[in-house]
Order: sequence, then C-alpha cells, then structure tokens
Amino acid sequence: MNARSDNTGDQSATDKANATHSVNTNESLNSVGIVTPQTLHFAEPLTLECNRTLPSFDLIIETYGTLNSDKSNAVLICHALSGSHHAAGFHSDDDKKAGWWDNMIGPNKSIDTNRFFVVCVNNIGSCFGSTGPTTINPDSSQAQVYGPDFPLVTIKDWVKTQAMLSDRLEIDVWHAVVGGSMGGMQALQWAVDYPERIKRCVVIACTPKLSAQNIAFNEVARQSILSDPDFKEGRYLQAGTYPRRGLILARMVGHITYLTDDAMKAKFGRDLKSGKFMYGYDVEFQVESYLRYQGERFSENFDANTYLLMTKALDYFDPTRDYPLTQSIDSSAPADLLTSSLAESVRADSREDELANTLADSADIDNISESNHQELTALKAAFAHTECQYLIVSFTTDWRFAPERSQEIVDALMATGKPVSYINVDAPHGHDSFLFDIPRYMGAVKGFLNAPFMSNNQSKNSKNSQQKSGARL
Repeated sequence: MNARSDNTGDQSATDKANATHSVNTNESLNSVGIVTPQTLHFAEPLTLECNRTLPSFDLIIETYGTLNSDKSNAVLICHALSGSHHAAGFHSDDDKKAGWWDNMIGPNKSIDTNRFFVVCVNNIGSCFGSTGPTTINPDSSQAQVYGPDFPLVTIKDWVKTQAMLSDRLEIDVWHAVVGGSMGGMQALQWAVDYPERIKRCVVIACTPKLSAQNIAFNEVARQSILSDPDFKEGRYLQAGTYPRRGLILARMVGHITYLTDDAMKAKFGRDLKSGKFMYGYDVEFQVESYLRYQGERFSENFDANTYLLMTKALDYFDPTRDYPLTQSIDSSAPADLLTSSLAESVRADSREDELANTLADSADIDNISESNHQELTALKAAFAHTECQYLIVSFTTDWRFAPERSQEIVDALMATGKPVSYINVDAPHGHDSFLFDIPRYMGAVKGFLNAPFMSNNQSKNSKNSQQKSGARL
C-alpha cells in the first residue's frame, strides 16, 4: 500500500463541499489556484519527548499568499489527525479536489490570502511526505522504510519542528497559529511553549486533554489495526500488503464519533440499500454502506503505522504536564473563577444532588468539584505566562470534544487575565463542523484575525476583555 498525498482525514464535510469544484475553480477569485508543495530538509538531529532521536527529518509544506517585508503577516495552519499540508487550492489543472480547508483559506475568505501569508505543514510521523513510517530509515541496511521503528511523537514534538520551520522561514512571530481538533491542540501548545512567537491563537473544536472515553475510542481503533493478520507487526509494506480490515474498522469507529445521531438520522435514517431485508450479514442499511465506503477509501490512502502513532499523540496531549499541580483551588480563588461556567456547572450539579438527597451522590459531586478545580488550576499554571490573545470555538453538537471542554480552556484563560473570545456555534454536523462553511463561525475567525492585537496589559484595562459569549450562534 502506498499512501497518496491526497488528504482523507476527517473529510466527509470537505468532500461534500468540494463536490461541485472543477478545474475552472482554479481561476476563481475565491481560490488560491494551483499550489506546489515544498519539501524542507533539516539536517540537525531532533530529540523527541520519548528520548529517541531522528538523525534528520523532512517537512513538506504548502504556502499561500505573500509574506510582507517585515514578516508580520504569517499564519500557521496545523492539521487534524489524518490531515496533510494540502489545506487549500489544487495541485494541477486536472485536480478536482481542493485542499481540506479550502473554504477557510483563500482570497477574501476567513484566512484571507490577500492579506496573510499562510503556511500549512505536514507533521512528522505522517504519511503525506514529511518524515514518518513510510519514509526511508537512514539507519536501515537495505533502505527500508521506518515502519514500526519510527518513534512515537507528541504534540510538543510537532510544535518543536514547527518552530524550527519558523526559523528556516525567518518568521520570528506568527500573526496567528490556527487549528481544528488535533490542530487546535498544536495551537494551544504553541501558546504555552513559544509565548513570545505567537500573537493570536485560534483553537477550534478542541479539548485541553482527551477524556477517558476518547482514549477508549482510540484504543479500539488501534486494536482493530494491531489485531489484523496483515499488520505483520508493522512491517506490512515489506510484505507487500497492509492491514486493510483493521484500517476500515478504525475509520468506521472514528467516523461515527465525528457525526451526531441527528445528522446520521437525517442523512440515512433506517433506509435499506435494496429496499428490503436480505436476512444476512452483508450491507443492508444505507448507513452501513456509507461507513464501509468511508473505511475502504481511508484504508487505501492512509498508513496504519501513522494512524497508530497519531492517535497516541492525541492520548498523550496535556499542556499542563510541565506545570505540576501544587495546590487545589479554595475559597480564596478569584471572583471571576468562582463565577466561571465551570464553577457554575459544578454548583448546578450540586443543587441536583441536594434534591436527590443521597450521601453517595453528594460524595460524587465533591469528587467532581475537586477534580474540576484541580484541572482548572493546572490549566491556569500552564497559561499564566502566555502572551497571545485567543479565539476559542466550539460546536453545540460536537460530542467528541464537547463545548464544555472548550469552556474549561476559556475559564482558565479568563482566570489568568488573558484576552480571550469564545463562541459556541450552533451546527448540526458534530465534530466535523469545523470543516463546514458556517457563516457565523467563518466570520468569527475572520474578525479575530483582522482585529487589532490586544496585549495582556490592554486586556486588563478593557471592560470587555473578560467577557465571553456563551450564546449559541
């Protein structure tokens, strides 16, 4: 199996949006047109969080727009789990499929390439051109691909390589770092690890860390791959095969979590493919056909070892790891923290348990309250030294990374006096919503990127800097 450079990650929405595109779109005023990926080689060794070292590595990128003379208009795009560097435009005149975020990036779009120089980088560990499991291991005796020998990587590792890319491009400070889902994690990590190198941080459909449920979904997906007989302990390429069944199952599980019950009901209901029951285990319902199609297509275009390490990177993400919790929040906490949505949700839960009048439930609430307070304290410690201003976006129907998780980020930022804007967008598409052209969402991103920069000191003097909008848009 050879991974192709077309992106298949979390792309059901993008596929639908791009279905009407044709070659003529390349000349449209709303497209960046034909784009050519660039490969940058880094000869210096890269030490990873897992304490292993890559002797050298390549990053493949695409750029859109023009860098201005003082290099102050650069925007970095971070991709999601199975994404790539191809975020906008087309690769040839015959290309019918635009980049995965083409509705967001381009002339006069939310990330306006008439104004900004946009860079999208494919992370190491991927299968779309940057150094990863499908590239040649320089230490191998017979020029074999890394395969399972490629080291596990983390969000921090990706951000570290992106900082090295920034140096190569001679971009000292990013106008903004923008990402959805796993890309939002990278944007958050940028703000924490390189506070002086980022002015704006756009975090979309994200979470401060994965819940146990999300880790469980990832583990089911990984086990479906690892247990496939064609996995060959990760050396399937050398054997001339690939774990097709495992990848299909992994994608089916993931795809279900990106959508909502209502969206699946509206799209498929209980419609039968042939119009009648066949009384067998082949495809009968339209939703089964859809999931199998998505899984099959994904298995043909994505590398299994890459999928394993990308999901592990998600599991490991925790921007508070370098800021150990030293104390819990107590009654001396700032007023803005005690009136935050997180604290309010805890009080609401407590009121419900009073009505239930059970000691067991009261104990559970105490544990939840203490846990939430500790999480918030840890996030405050991580964000305390950051210098950028933030836009946090969540979607009402996203149950994979629910709005409550975005609100945890907002609460911590507010409690540390950071300039933050927050919107919870009403959208029916679940986690996939960040890929859709939703006017209020796109408008919020555009307005945030174009607005004057507000420093921390300015925000503290502004009456509006500590206000957050929880309204559904």
